[in-house]
Amino acid sequence: MEASKRAAELREKVQPYVAAQKNIETGFDIAETATSQKKRILEILGGTESDWDDWNWQMSNRIKDVDTLARIVELDEDEKAVISEIGKTYRWAISPYYASLMSPDSHACPIRWLAIPSAYEYSEEGELDPMDEEHTSPVPGVTRRYPDRLIIKVTNQCAMYCRHCQRRRLIGETDHHASEEVLQGAIRYVRDNQEIRDVLITGGDAFTLDDDVIEWLLKELTAISHVEIVRFGTRTLVTMPQRITSRLCNILSKYHPVYVNTHVNHPKEITPELAAAADRLSRAGVPLGNQAVLLQGINASPHVMKKLNHELLKVRIRPYYIFHAKCVKGTLHFRPRIETGLEIMEQLRGYTSGMAIPTYIVNAPGGLGKTPILPNYLVGWGEDYVLIRTWEGKVLRYPNFSGELPNSVEFMENKEGCIDV
Repeated sequence: MEASKRAAELREKVQPYVAAQKNIETGFDIAETATSQKKRILEILGGTESDWDDWNWQMSNRIKDVDTLARIVELDEDEKAVISEIGKTYRWAISPYYASLMSPDSHACPIRWLAIPSAYEYSEEGELDPMDEEHTSPVPGVTRRYPDRLIIKVTNQCAMYCRHCQRRRLIGETDHHASEEVLQGAIRYVRDNQEIRDVLITGGDAFTLDDDVIEWLLKELTAISHVEIVRFGTRTLVTMPQRITSRLCNILSKYHPVYVNTHVNHPKEITPELAAAADRLSRAGVPLGNQAVLLQGINASPHVMKKLNHELLKVRIRPYYIFHAKCVKGTLHFRPRIETGLEIMEQLRGYTSGMAIPTYIVNAPGGLGKTPILPNYLVGWGEDYVLIRTWEGKVLRYPNFSGELPNSVEFMENKEGCIDV
């Protein structure tokens, strides 16, 4: 009887999400509309089905002018003027694939907000480099903020320029990959600093590099004895899943351990195409993680974030981080309050599986690194106890002591560093 009562209590706790999630669209829900938009975009751009599946065609046919965009989604004259004006300061471009996910007539569509410039970007508040990457770069192309790992920025190019981008200062007016000289210098820095065990290749978007360059980077880095893992940061699974080709997957599989972190912010971005790309990477042995950014009007809601994390797990992408939006100039309209992030974390812990709970992160200003922000579950302590708060808000006294072993037992550390009795 007690078990039945408890089950009923738990069922009641999850009902708000069960009801709300039915109204949160995923990319699978909009697949029919996206297919219709795809046909329309192909007609506008003069492309074919085979073109659509070619990532190079997607890159070279990014939507970058207001008139073409206005043929894909409804825009009034004021909106067109704003987009043109903002584009003079903060560049924008949208892959045909990502444009197909945008609602043609709803201005509330999160995909539109993530991709299309708005008047909010006129704001002069914030900084262009809040993480102070300029002063945490020991050599060109490298950012180092931690003892044992670093970032190599290999390009300023992306398939779509997100409106909340933390590196919008680097986008510039033209696309360019890092020169061979810069890449060689970055690899040399890794080689000369033996404490570096983890290298993240990012940009821009690392997967906008050609396959041969990606393989060259992997070959060079994995030949360094102290480099244990190589990671790639990419949003192409979301903005241009056509990039995840069999050849790319074969290259990655040759240099394990290789990890890929992507950047999905809303369930509408999780489409059949993204699922297929994630499947190709998973079958190539590449573990996948997601780094979402907490964005006002996009995902700053416990129900939306939970739905996002559930949908990610269904396509074998592990929720890794939720980043609090940084104070980047022209993007502050996306910033929620820290309390919003904490409320989301409260509504995840205990309410869903641990695998669906990423770490909520605030990037400390001045390049001082990621700082976890967590609800407080340790609420007090005494000499031999602590007071803990459960996910349901119950405060309990928990014993806190160190066990003692018999004096007659002798220990010896074996060669593996374990303790033998």
